[in-house]
Amino acid sequence: MAQQVRDIMTADPVVVTPHASVIDVAQRMRTEDIGSVLVVEDGALRGLVTDRDLVVRILAEGGAVTDRPVSEACSEELLTVTPDDDVRQALSLVRGRAVRRLPVVENERPVGIISLGDLAVERDPGSALSDISAAAPNT
Repeated sequence: MAQQVRDIMTADPVVVTPHASVIDVAQRMRTEDIGSVLVVEDGALRGLVTDRDLVVRILAEGGAVTDRPVSEACSEELLTVTPDDDVRQALSLVRGRAVRRLPVVENERPVGIISLGDLAVERDPGSALSDISAAAPNT
């Protein structure tokens, strides 16, 4: 069983700048087959945006979306972990704060991301969430 965050994180997460358009971010999510990207400015983590954020914070408002920056949709108050943190600490944060994703940072720079599904696969392999998370994506 993995002991450190680095053992289960997805390394080299997809990152965008705060000025990237929500259209470009949505297309990147589709191309990369992912549901979240990290927002980075000058190398430092500034936020996280999910496909749900794009829907709830941008599309649901109506109107033109073409020129809207991703900074209008991202969450900026983030919980983070480091690669050297214990997986139990990450699990405790996810449970205690009801978050689904934890950016992994070193010196304020994102180096990975852990999802609720990653933790389920690692710590609860017989669960429905683990099975879903380990399955090939729908395309």
